[in-house]
Amino acid sequence: MMLAVIFACGACVFTSCSKDDSDSPVKKEYFQLWNKCEALTALQEYVEDVTNPQSPNYINEEDRIATFDMDGTFLAELYPSYFEYNLLEYRVLEDPSYCDKAPDDVHEAAQNIRNFVRFGTALPDHFDMIHARAAAKAYSGMTLAEYHAYVQAYAAKPANGFAGMTYGQGFYKPMLEVFDYLKDNGFTYYVVSGTDRFACRALVEPLGIAPNRVIGMDVKLMSSSQGEEAGVNYTMGREEDLVRTDELIIKNIKTNKVLQISQEIGKIPVLSFGNSTGDCAMHNYCLSNTKHRTAAFMLIADDEDRDHANREKALNLAKKWREAGYHVISMRDDFRTIYGPDVVKKEFIFD
Repeated sequence: MMLAVIFACGACVFTSCSKDDSDSPVKKEYFQLWNKCEALTALQEYVEDVTNPQSPNYINEEDRIATFDMDGTFLAELYPSYFEYNLLEYRVLEDPSYCDKAPDDVHEAAQNIRNFVRFGTALPDHFDMIHARAAAKAYSGMTLAEYHAYVQAYAAKPANGFAGMTYGQGFYKPMLEVFDYLKDNGFTYYVVSGTDRFACRALVEPLGIAPNRVIGMDVKLMSSSQGEEAGVNYTMGREEDLVRTDELIIKNIKTNKVLQISQEIGKIPVLSFGNSTGDCAMHNYCLSNTKHRTAAFMLIADDEDRDHANREKALNLAKKWREAGYHVISMRDDFRTIYGPDVVKKEFIFD
């Protein structure tokens, strides 16, 4: 009997007792929403390497800079188009406080979006710039607080093409796990988007991403009482607000992303995440970093069951991205879920 008790206690030492030790650190489990895949393996191997002080590729924390595109990289862009396109269409064609005040060119841009999403009509050439100029005009005169509230109010509307999700909840949940993983490994990540900077800030606020880590399209701002006087000559008062103007400064896509990263971050990233040709320059800038080991990832929208995707187009892009030296993330094959188990794809509904 005594031997049995001794044996049981000894077994306890090696099994259950060690699990109940409240002083033992609990290892955090990452990537619960991912399948085992090449891209995830590459990311984890990369991070483990560059954060290992014994590795020749070790990177100090101050240089662990990662950049993320937003639309189509960690936020949906297929409901039925970019968030900022949907927002402009609503502002100009449906918002009763503005729809009869829109200039002709702004109205035309909004109608182009509506024709594109409803009838498949091709957008005009260089529509990214047409939209940017129209958006600058459409929200001109709003204070930053008013614009922030306007974006969040639209983000609270049910997302077209999905059940169980608002526009503001349309994050790719597996990609949010990447944010957590990088943060816990000493990386600082920035959102570098073609969408308006202040719209991006409003959208990512629920994720806890600080405003100073968001880079996007910019319009000129002015003080609410500044009038025609140049900012270099005008002293803003304490009771004044910052107001959006109709003057576009920069559309933050392609090489403009690189210029903005250089100006605002001041360091070449070591990790880059995107989903389109608009992100290739940012990726190439990252991969040009000769001081540190780098990696770039492209996400492809190839899941036609859980999202409004075009698999054939996505697979063609995947081939192109691999040839360019980027790792490819497949939404269909690599993600266990996209928006969460309670979100279901459905047909688009137009009034």
